[in-house]
Amino acid sequence: MSHAYADCFDPTGARYGIPAYPYRLAPPGLATRRQLRARGLRPGGQPIAAQVMRANRRAGGHQVAYLYRIDLAKPVRPMTSRKWGALALAMLARRTCPRCRQDVGYCIPRSYGICGACITATEQRAA
Repeated sequence: MSHAYADCFDPTGARYGIPAYPYRLAPPGLATRRQLRARGLRPGGQPIAAQVMRANRRAGGHQVAYLYRIDLAKPVRPMTSRKWGALALAMLARRTCPRCRQDVGYCIPRSYGICGACITATEQRAA
């Protein structure tokens, strides 16, 4: 048994306060938020049941993902028409170039902040 495995294995919760399991070795019946979402579920206010830990060699600590009980999870709430409208407006804002005010049809990269056509025009002016 490796040191990283032993450090992350605490099924009683004595060391970390809640049960901890090594990466990929959580017991059945528990899932992360992302895994619940893939099943169309949400935690629904239940407390954290356990955690999955993975040694992070670069940072010298652990990466942690919280686990929730699947049997206590609730279905995801459906989107309302107002939420769909707000999402559509937000996506339109991400696709609109602030320089040329065009809807470019893709999300503008935050690293540039402008569309590809404006980047090309700027580079041509600089050369």
